[in-house]
Amino acid sequence: MAFIKLIDEHEATGLLGKIYEAARKRAGRVFNILKIQSQNPAALQKMLDLYVATMKEESPLTRAQREFPAVVVSRANHCRY
Repeated sequence: MAFIKLIDEHEATGLLGKIYEAARKRAGRVFNILKIQSQNPAALQKMLDLYVATMKEESPLTRAQREFPAVVVSRANHCRY
């Protein structure tokens, strides 16, 4: 099994600390989907920017249509979404 070292919340500084803080404000916690990318905060920030652009900005698709692929993949992977 592969192992990626996660930078935990109490270790996060700089950009990663800001990303984690925003996550706690938004969701009440920092989900592992963010922590798994913690070794490269700049790439993590770009992923979050892409998520916001894809899921929250104006689109010809409804929000439900944009969320559906994530729900399907999460279900197939036995993950709570």
